[in-house]
Amino acid sequence: MVEGAAMLTRTTVELMLGAAGYCTHPERLTLRGGTLRPVQFPAGFACIIHPVLGPVLFDTGYTSRFFKETAHLPASLYRHITPVIYEDQDSAALQLKAIGIAPEQVRYVVLSHFHADHIGGVRDFPSAQFVYLQDAYESVRQLGALRALKAGFLPGLLPEEFARRSLPFRRDEAVQRFEAGFPFQKGWDLFGDGSMLAVELSGHAEGMIGIFISTQQHDYFLCADAVWSSRAIHENRPPHPAAGLIMSSRSDYRDSFCKVMELHKKYPEVCIVPSHCRQALARWGGSLGHER
Repeated sequence: MVEGAAMLTRTTVELMLGAAGYCTHPERLTLRGGTLRPVQFPAGFACIIHPVLGPVLFDTGYTSRFFKETAHLPASLYRHITPVIYEDQDSAALQLKAIGIAPEQVRYVVLSHFHADHIGGVRDFPSAQFVYLQDAYESVRQLGALRALKAGFLPGLLPEEFARRSLPFRRDEAVQRFEAGFPFQKGWDLFGDGSMLAVELSGHAEGMIGIFISTQQHDYFLCADAVWSSRAIHENRPPHPAAGLIMSSRSDYRDSFCKVMELHKKYPEVCIVPSHCRQALARWGGSLGHER
């Protein structure tokens, strides 16, 4: 990989960015020095059209199951702390169906981490296998109700056969993927063809990953919740210290945040897409084949 060149030279893909509902938070929580007014944070997902594998999802956003799973204490605290605005037509499955992609056609869903706004729609894709860093699931799968709530995990969002349909990968399987001086060194070639390179972004959640992909037009880094907005990247503004209360590790988060900042500085041509950024969605979101 060289500066200004396509990161992924063997297999390019098509990309659609969307959002399945949104939540609201005070801006200051996610952007140090921001205002106290509530700001909308879209629950982003990406549909990546692989030339051989077909549609692959990166996260799924919300579905109405979120409200079912948070109907009673203690999980109901989730919807009060993080108000969610969602209508049935907002689901990733229906948005994909509108552009001709049936849920049964999605063979793989890559999960950045296991917070409810990222796994809310996995049950809508009955033929999919789930790809994720093993530590991300191990860190939440046996938590009791209160600890799961603090970790943002609602186990009922996952299908009963989740383990059988899973294709987890391990930390010790990461190998050198990038040139010297690149902010990330080791990662995983998720499908063995250079089309999706995953890197670890732990901190916001244990075992969280982001992925590098390339289309014919741009190189993208889908960075999940390593940062919450493009503004945070452009102004180098981390979240308020209070955000650390919901992080798996403040030190890991700082490390991941700094790597994203370094990527932006050294490789400004890479389109960095936070999962909850309205600006990124407005700039690069939309239908397949209509990138801006």
